[in-house]
Amino acid sequence: MTKLDYNTPAELYPRQRNVGASPIGSIGYRRFDSAAEAVRFAVEELPSELLLGTHLEVDEARFDGAGIRALYEDADYPLKRHASN
Repeated sequence: MTKLDYNTPAELYPRQRNVGASPIGSIGYRRFDSAAEAVRFAVEELPSELLLGTHLEVDEARFDGAGIRALYEDADYPLKRHASN
């Protein structure tokens, strides 16, 4: 896995909900001051069905849902983990 500086700004592109799904609570593109916060948000706050198809961009590196989960579970992840999704 690519070593990541968790302090680097990051962009999160959640998967879009299915056509016809309620737009209420829809989640779109978000920019974060740190990759650690973006990873935390993706794993702990996104509905689990949206993590598949979501991607995170940090500098030139791109991580899919499985990559985001791996970053969250990595020993170098700097934030306290709260989720058990």
